[in-house]
Amino acid sequence: MSFSALGLPKYLVQALDKNNLNNPYPIQEQAIPAILNKKDVLGIAKTGSGKTASFVLPILANLENQPKLKDRHIAVLILVPTRELALQVNDVVDVFSKNLPFTCKTMAVYGGTSVNVQMKTMSNVSVLIATPGRLLDLISSNAVHLDEVKTFVIDEADKMLNLGFKKELDEIIALLPTKKQTLLFSATLNPNIESIQRIALNNPLIIHIASDENSVELINQTAYAVSPEKKGPLLRHLIVSKNMQQVLIFTSSAFQADAVATKLNHNNIQARAIHSKKSQFARTTALDNFKDGKLRVLVSTDILSRGIDIKFLPYVINYELPRSPKDYIHRIGRTGRSENPGEAIALVIPDDQHHFNVIQKKMKTMVELIDAKELDI
Repeated sequence: MSFSALGLPKYLVQALDKNNLNNPYPIQEQAIPAILNKKDVLGIAKTGSGKTASFVLPILANLENQPKLKDRHIAVLILVPTRELALQVNDVVDVFSKNLPFTCKTMAVYGGTSVNVQMKTMSNVSVLIATPGRLLDLISSNAVHLDEVKTFVIDEADKMLNLGFKKELDEIIALLPTKKQTLLFSATLNPNIESIQRIALNNPLIIHIASDENSVELINQTAYAVSPEKKGPLLRHLIVSKNMQQVLIFTSSAFQADAVATKLNHNNIQARAIHSKKSQFARTTALDNFKDGKLRVLVSTDILSRGIDIKFLPYVINYELPRSPKDYIHRIGRTGRSENPGEAIALVIPDDQHHFNVIQKKMKTMVELIDAKELDI
């Protein structure tokens, strides 16, 4: 099936062609026609499955010929859980907005940067991408109004709830008009998502493409049994011996992310840490440089385990295991995306062995465990 067969206008199909996007993913095949027809949608699909384009494309198409709203009254509100995801969604909207035959101003707002600057540039925005806390700040300052929103999107809803945004979500939903189109997208379906669905969605089309939620078949997985004091040397040995030029490393804390990055740099392996305690400028710069291949190693907390699309990422290393098996799957899911193979490596200390067995059981995949003592490090 082609994108044109889904009912998208010619100018958006041309934008897709320019970006070498020719065949829609399953979530896009089902969501795009429904959203074009102004139907509410609940979409459940794993990260990396094309969810963002599945709502951005029809939303932009539906904005054509829409009456102009009063200043600071937005037509489309897209809620996301993190700054990084806000910027990513904004980038997707920008890519497809270039071909629009009408004016569509888009803006991403999030914490960690000046609210005053965002207030001043809010004028005539049609599509607003926002994190919940910053959106409420702007509403309280009368910088933006939600009473004319035509389309409301909650993206990565499960992540948003896991981060404790339930109260903010309730406040925002209460400010929206009753008559609107609502789109809810999530990587998983759980009771919290179902409760939001009942409150926010009106007779939605339910799209559930999550049967392969734990699918890791495109990821070559390896684990190394290592003592805690040998983790650093083993990490450096793997990066050098495998000639890794783009590797994402996950740690359990901001402190550990900084420590790992510092040690790598001291050993002439270019690395930067990214976590919630970094400034937005530092986070954006590090991520952009990493995506562009200008930075060899990015060391992160779980801030990057969901919702960030890094195309063709070849390596992910779990320097420390996450508490949840699902978080492990989301972490390694940064590689092996969109039909591109990748390699995931876990460093497993003795205290982690039982937990790693649980993770493997959840994935329904046994991972080869190599004794680091056999390596010349």
